[in-house]
Amino acid sequence: MTEPLKTADIDLIQRLIPHRYPFLLVDRVVDIDGFRSARGLKNVTMNEPHFQGHFPGKPIMPGVTIVEAMAQTAAVMVGTAMNLEDKGMLVYFMSIDKCKFRRMVGPGDVLEMKLTTLRGKPGGKIWKFGGVAEVAGDMAAEAEFTAMMDAPKE
Repeated sequence: MTEPLKTADIDLIQRLIPHRYPFLLVDRVVDIDGFRSARGLKNVTMNEPHFQGHFPGKPIMPGVTIVEAMAQTAAVMVGTAMNLEDKGMLVYFMSIDKCKFRRMVGPGDVLEMKLTTLRGKPGGKIWKFGGVAEVAGDMAAEAEFTAMMDAPKE
């Protein structure tokens, strides 16, 4: 029998990763399948500070923040699977590969990040993920990235 898929609401997300406004870029993570995959959701609003300058009159979510939202989703997935709530986990990019942007993302969009683990193991620090970000089923971005996840020892 397989375990039920898990969900992380905003409270759990903040217990797992250190990011806070204005750089917390995922609102909910659903369909967490252990270390294998997860889906992050980000409600994009005009209140976000990057829209003041990117771009006036044509607000577009910067591509780097889309990739960051994918990475935060991956960190929540791993943190949930490893029970790292309240452990002070830190996450660092090591590489970003095969990154492509396909569609603009703006206020009113719901960004859906689909993440899968390409390499990594329970207890390991170095992980590689594949991610796709979509809006209403249209691909907005895709990337592979490697990150180091480190939680201080108890």
